[in-house]
Amino acid sequence: MTQTPPLRVTATDTAVGLLREIRADHPDILIHQSGGCCDGSSPMCYPAGEFRIGARDVLLGEVDGVPVYISGPQFEAWRHTQLILDVVPGRGGMFSLDNGRERRLLVRSRAFTEAELVLLET
Repeated sequence: MTQTPPLRVTATDTAVGLLREIRADHPDILIHQSGGCCDGSSPMCYPAGEFRIGARDVLLGEVDGVPVYISGPQFEAWRHTQLILDVVPGRGGMFSLDNGRERRLLVRSRAFTEAELVLLET
């Protein structure tokens, strides 16, 4: 019996709800997690046509149909973890579509088990 590799990105129900709210205003969006400072260390939500995916960016997967990318260097640092999108009170990044909603996206994480890491490598 073949086991399925774990998802590299998931989301809480609250995060999915916020993404659906954003998509009501902006139907085609994406999320990008960079390794920058300040706003750049939070997951940022952009209209898909207004953010250029870099050659080194990595597609982690999708959350409720929304693609989630991470910068290549950040992926190398976090490749052993599952990213979990969540929501906390506050203001989103200046250019992120969650800004002004008094809730913002946040990434939590958990380390993959050794068995999960083996499945991810196959």
